[in-house]
Amino acid sequence: MGLFKKSSATTSTVTMIPAAKPLIGDDERKAVDRVLRSGMLAQGPEVKAFEEEFSHHVEGRHCIAVNSGTSALHLGFLAAGIKAGDEVIVPSFSFAATANSVALAGGTPIFADIDPKTFNMDPAHVESLITPRTKAIMPVHLYGHIAAMDRFEEICKKHNLLLIEDSAQAHLATLNGRPTGAWGTVASFSFYPTKNMTAGEGGMVTTDSTDIARMIRLLRNQGQEVIYQNEVVGFNNRMTDIHAAIGRVQLRKLPGWTATRQKNAAYLTEHLKGVVTPYVAPNTTHAFHQYTIRIEGEDAAKRDRFMALIRERGVGCGVYYPTPIHRLPTFKLDLDLPETEKVIKECVSIPVHPSLSKHDLEKIVTVVNDVAAGL
Repeated sequence: MGLFKKSSATTSTVTMIPAAKPLIGDDERKAVDRVLRSGMLAQGPEVKAFEEEFSHHVEGRHCIAVNSGTSALHLGFLAAGIKAGDEVIVPSFSFAATANSVALAGGTPIFADIDPKTFNMDPAHVESLITPRTKAIMPVHLYGHIAAMDRFEEICKKHNLLLIEDSAQAHLATLNGRPTGAWGTVASFSFYPTKNMTAGEGGMVTTDSTDIARMIRLLRNQGQEVIYQNEVVGFNNRMTDIHAAIGRVQLRKLPGWTATRQKNAAYLTEHLKGVVTPYVAPNTTHAFHQYTIRIEGEDAAKRDRFMALIRERGVGCGVYYPTPIHRLPTFKLDLDLPETEKVIKECVSIPVHPSLSKHDLEKIVTVVNDVAAGL
């Protein structure tokens, strides 16, 4: 069949190229040690500095660091005023936290279909779902490709709705030169270990509203801005200085890592055959959190066979996300989302992370092309 065809006796010895790989080095270790030596471990000066430095990447907006990307979503909805009875339109093709955060705030997630080229919400379908109860639209910049934010901005202005961004996977992605996190009234980022940058764990909320920013700061810290002067019922969603110190180091490395992801993606797109490679819309920069290809077929069996075969040959891969949110046990809705249902049977993400060597990229291309030709 091909160059990387292995017998069953040697398959277990194949070195696997991981689908994702967090990059933690001496700089991050030194930053953590600096915080440990300081004795200030909880939210403190490192968090404040991280927020200020992150704001430079979102056009100077207010930035509030929290303990996870889900907390960023949740507190963003609460501070923006989402409550029981409010509908928020979200994609079903995403991680569960996208919709869970709406429900945690008391609202109702309304699931929209996607544009199969970008994997992001389809603006036309979104507009058809608007009702008198709709309060907000929340696009997800899936896999690092920014959503059609100019279209969503127009829709929100037309219908007097909040525009909220789930930017968990799209650090430094842009549309018309404007970055993710700088479009919506509120946006949220994740620093989970497999994201394009990590803080070990954590999230960031960005907003152009001083009032919303202050409310998020209250909500993350037991409802208090001054100790023991609790103004609202809040949470313990603070980021530690340890995590912020890691995040500050990673933030400095993020532009270089993103450029490498884009370079790796360009190489794959140029050389892969027999699969549908990722689309990049005009006037956008793709952050390539994932490099997601499609194996076209009537059901998921062909895609799953492809995945099994490239793993045998040492190329890691994964499906993000195999079950649309509306069909998860937490929602169990019978909806007609044909593009979502089609894509989940065909998509598979392969390595694109910045630690890939030239040999790794060549191997990925050889294995993918070989397996795709034999399906």
